[in-house]
Amino acid sequence: MIRNPRNLLWLVPLLLFVTSPLWQPPLAAFLTPRGGYNPKLAQPQEETTPIQNFILDTVAITMTTNGKEEWQIDADRAYTLGNDHEIEMEEVSAMYIGTEKEPINIESRKGLYLVNKRHLVLTDHVKVVKPTKNQVMLSERLEYDDADKMLVSPGKVTILSPGMKLNAGRMDYDFSTEGFEFSDRVKVNL
Repeated sequence: MIRNPRNLLWLVPLLLFVTSPLWQPPLAAFLTPRGGYNPKLAQPQEETTPIQNFILDTVAITMTTNGKEEWQIDADRAYTLGNDHEIEMEEVSAMYIGTEKEPINIESRKGLYLVNKRHLVLTDHVKVVKPTKNQVMLSERLEYDDADKMLVSPGKVTILSPGMKLNAGRMDYDFSTEGFEFSDRVKVNL
């Protein structure tokens, strides 16, 4: 018989060491990580700025150059769809006031303003009016590039004034020189 049970305590590590070939493989298999390792999950996620879509009723956009107001663009409705640098507009009324000589009024059913490029695109029944000269221009598309100060109608254009009617396939107007350039079957009736 064993006189002191504390002397048996040294037998526990010896017993674990002797029996380890029996219990160590199943325990190692149980503790092995499963599912593999994906290093992308360990990397911090990039924070992306969510796109903020908006819809506004009755909006006004002012374009300035060197602190001087050149364009006043009003729309009954403006919104973004997926890109906050492109503002789409409905029922647009724009006025060019860059030159002190005469304002130019423009109306269209639809418009698009590219904020980063400072580019204005007007579509769907575009009407340009120079009130003091009694001139009206009609087109389906009109584009204004603020960097070049160019107004372009890439499609058919009609200009009406007292005693004249002009039809052309394309029109370029340079605001800095106030020069017109017409192309693609120009027809003038006086």
